[in-house]
Amino acid sequence: MRAVSRIDAHHHVWDPSARPHTWLDPAAMAPIRRTFTLGDLAGPAAAAGVDGTVLVQVLPDLAETREFLAMAAGSELVGGVVGWIDLTAPDAADTLAALPAGLVGVRHGVQSEPDPAWLNRPDVRRGLAAVAAAGLAYDLLTLPHQLPAAIETVAALPELTFVLDHLSKPPIATGELEPWRSGIRELAARPNVYCKLSGLVTEADWASWRVADLRPYAEVVLEAFGPERVMFGSDWPVCLLAASYEQVTGAAEELCAGLSDGERADVFGDTARRAYRL
Repeated sequence: MRAVSRIDAHHHVWDPSARPHTWLDPAAMAPIRRTFTLGDLAGPAAAAGVDGTVLVQVLPDLAETREFLAMAAGSELVGGVVGWIDLTAPDAADTLAALPAGLVGVRHGVQSEPDPAWLNRPDVRRGLAAVAAAGLAYDLLTLPHQLPAAIETVAALPELTFVLDHLSKPPIATGELEPWRSGIRELAARPNVYCKLSGLVTEADWASWRVADLRPYAEVVLEAFGPERVMFGSDWPVCLLAASYEQVTGAAEELCAGLSDGERADVFGDTARRAYRL
């Protein structure tokens, strides 16, 4: 990846006409139930000073991952892709080896798994070991009740770099901190875990959120992980349910206003470079 000044470490694109996106079916998702392309992101990203991004999987679909890698190869904006493979498949390592350049991480929608200990399954752990052997990161998409399994998994695989998406989706709308906060602190005690400052506005009240609502949760992760292990992500276009790209980046800047110049450089670029080897 070329030298860039600011990285958005978490965004998506999708085309519901190309393959089913059932997660967009609920009525609340109507505002984003349409195609979003890299071209749609280019303007808002440029206005926010973002000139490098990480494109993250949406569906558990290897074909989508291949398409995202092709997009990244032809893009001046996307510096890496977090894709999907079937971690439970015996040939997970071969699947990773066969994918083209540009893959920087793997993600699975653990938040949708009914088993809260899904990450502890032997076949999943075998797949995660393959991700580590391939020199890739693994994005943790979990809910607060799944943090105990995430903590065990991170401890069992110290050779694998983990990136926690969306702070594990804390209950910002209700203002509760525990037991989420304790789980985050325990997870952050492992040096092989990073955290994305992302997805906050959609865990808050979509219609009336304020930066003050987000601040207690941002403060927890900045203290627990340190800015050197925290990275900004917009979660565009999901964020559009609650805020514009400009509002999301502005909120992140306000949440990080008390950091030093070097610490802000970590959050808005350098941490992502380290975690994903950009």
